[in-house]
Amino acid sequence: MRSRRGRTLSEADIALWRQVARTVKPLPGRAPIEPDPAPPAVDMPQPVAAPLAAVAAHPKPKASAPLPLAPIERRLRTQLRRGQQDIEASIDLHGMRQDEAHFALHAFLRREQARGTRMALVVTGKGGAGPVLFGEERGVLRRMVPHWLRHAELRPLVLAFEEAEQRHGGSGALYIRLRRLKGHGP
Repeated sequence: MRSRRGRTLSEADIALWRQVARTVKPLPGRAPIEPDPAPPAVDMPQPVAAPLAAVAAHPKPKASAPLPLAPIERRLRTQLRRGQQDIEASIDLHGMRQDEAHFALHAFLRREQARGTRMALVVTGKGGAGPVLFGEERGVLRRMVPHWLRHAELRPLVLAFEEAEQRHGGSGALYIRLRRLKGHGP
């Protein structure tokens, strides 16, 4: 198949197109566009195959799945509620723009994980009930921080997270259980 720019699409390009096309719902009354098959391959001399031992010595890296999130254990939640478990570190994201808050959260979690912190508190705020101006939303960080914590970028840092108890900020704060770095104690 030729693209608009006159290039012939490879099998990999066509396979990628089909993969993307499967995820898209066509507009009403339109059929999905299917690329033409690639032209038949011209017989070319085949390169000499590498010895099997050389191929096995360099396996292709696998795309690893993000680490799973776990719920905060019931015992730990009870200790937090009763004040028997300390919050080792906290960060307040009030007044920050999304990009600033995302950067600050990421840096905070990396720093605290390196220090061996197990339990942290992230204060997002609840968002005000006042008038909303054009292009402005209330409680943006309250909605976005859980999304960021679920993202693959932060999974190596975050083991679990949950809404905080009322005395720690309630729905405007989150408890974060950090993963241990490999090589750190129990």
